[in-house]
Amino acid sequence: MSTHVIPCVGAVIRDDAGRLLLVKRGHEPGKGLWSIPGGRVEAGESDAAALVREVREETGLVVKPGRLIGSVRRPAAGDGGVFDIRDYAAAVTSGTLVPGDDADDAVWAGPAELDTLPLTDGLLDTLRSWGVT
Repeated sequence: MSTHVIPCVGAVIRDDAGRLLLVKRGHEPGKGLWSIPGGRVEAGESDAAALVREVREETGLVVKPGRLIGSVRRPAAGDGGVFDIRDYAAAVTSGTLVPGDDADDAVWAGPAELDTLPLTDGLLDTLRSWGVT
């Protein structure tokens, strides 16, 4: 039996003060939890195009994708699939931070907030292991 792999991207975005951009998820998986912006890569879409689209939909910001920082696999609830998430550095080029699409909120979070906000499972440990936080 093969596992259904769902390609996804995430954006690791910092502001000039070194804070990390987070969105509060408005839908499952992880409804109500904070994570970096991102989502599924649509058929025929490159990772870079998906990253730009997802960040714009969730935050109102336009970004320039950068290097791949790392990747993780997380189980997809219910269907036995797995999310293959590739996280990229990204830089804001324009726009105003406004939560949209499936994000209930969006904030720039410093180290103190990262330790207190309810984050998606494994996010903080993963970012720390990559040297991001």
